[in-house]
Amino acid sequence: MMRMKRNLFIAATAALVMASCGNTKKADNNEWIDNALDRATSQLLLTAKEVSGTGMQPRSIHVGYDMDFLVSQLERDTATFVDSLRKKPSPDMEGKRRLCSIYDWTSGFFPGTLWYAYELTGNEELKNEAVQYTNLLNPVRYYNGTHDLGFMINCSYGNARRLAKNDTIDAVMIETADNLIGRFDEGISCIRSWDFGTWNFPVIIDNMMNLDLLFTVSKMTGDPKYKEVAIKHADKTMANHFRSDYTCWHVVSYNNDGSVERKQTHQGKNDDSSWARGQAWAVYGYTACYRETGDKKYLDFAKNIADMIMNRVKTEDAIPYWDYDAPVTKETPRDASAAAVTASAFLEMSTMLDDGKVYFDYAEKILKSLSSDNYLAKKGENCGFILMHSTGSLPNGSEIDVPLNYADYYYLEALQRYMNLKGIKFTNCNKC
Repeated sequence: MMRMKRNLFIAATAALVMASCGNTKKADNNEWIDNALDRATSQLLLTAKEVSGTGMQPRSIHVGYDMDFLVSQLERDTATFVDSLRKKPSPDMEGKRRLCSIYDWTSGFFPGTLWYAYELTGNEELKNEAVQYTNLLNPVRYYNGTHDLGFMINCSYGNARRLAKNDTIDAVMIETADNLIGRFDEGISCIRSWDFGTWNFPVIIDNMMNLDLLFTVSKMTGDPKYKEVAIKHADKTMANHFRSDYTCWHVVSYNNDGSVERKQTHQGKNDDSSWARGQAWAVYGYTACYRETGDKKYLDFAKNIADMIMNRVKTEDAIPYWDYDAPVTKETPRDASAAAVTASAFLEMSTMLDDGKVYFDYAEKILKSLSSDNYLAKKGENCGFILMHSTGSLPNGSEIDVPLNYADYYYLEALQRYMNLKGIKFTNCNKC
């Protein structure tokens, strides 16, 4: 009897050890996620406290540029871009956090990132900061001077509506959507993008990202007019923004009769190049269109763009250079923001396709690369931003190889989608 009890004890102990090893292995598999969210939480709370009281939002880091480097990357004469170069920051500002006003096109990303971090970790301090930084954007509801109202309000108030709904949010989103469709021209069938430059009626591929606000408000109100505008814009963009290989121009300007005035790539290497973030905006935008309409033409189109991206991005870690056609040297900047947007889009698209695993796996590779020390900032560094190595607009000498608030936003959105699909919960005991 004693021997039997001893044998049972040994067997039970062995089973516990095996179970413990299994749990350790499972935890180790997700350790990169816990590490990423732990660092993200620390960075976001640090930034929120340091920016508090300014009435501003954190955008990036002030950096300058070297003309010889720009020429080597653009492979064209300075006369073609010198007039569009941004002013260099003063020496005392170099390397410091860059803030922006609530009317900047990126103003909604920091509060949106706080909301995603709160959703993923349950940290109430993040929620409190998210509320404060979202409330700063309330005056944007009266602003009609940009097409980027979707970025500004859907990323902030839209996430607030999901996670902490109150009576004021819907009114803000509806008023903003009304201002956005006020920029729609029925004869051209597009929402106007910029109000500057020599273009007659410029439409940029980024504008596909602002359609989510219209789809959301259409469902909120039951009024189809918002969705109808979004569909018309998406269809016109599909018809004119893309080349036969599914790469896209950045800017298409239209004549008043709806015909094309000209096509350019304003933030890319040249007009015929494939600007990395533009391709990411495209695949994300058309994936969202399929989600909201169920029209398979959008899914087919998004899949073709996705296949192009996987074919064109040749880097081992799947983080693209700032332009697919940029000359590759040790100094060629990456664009982590383009990678984060792509990962988020691919994860959603993976749920819509029979062969979705290939897109899921590619997104997972991107996320693990972004979560490595090569791109994920250490606590207290990188001026409080989460990711390093994004590129804003190299031809303008603007935000080259820096953190960007929208890289952080889409990175956490992609992590949220990834964790939901895998059924993963945040388990960092330091934050339990």
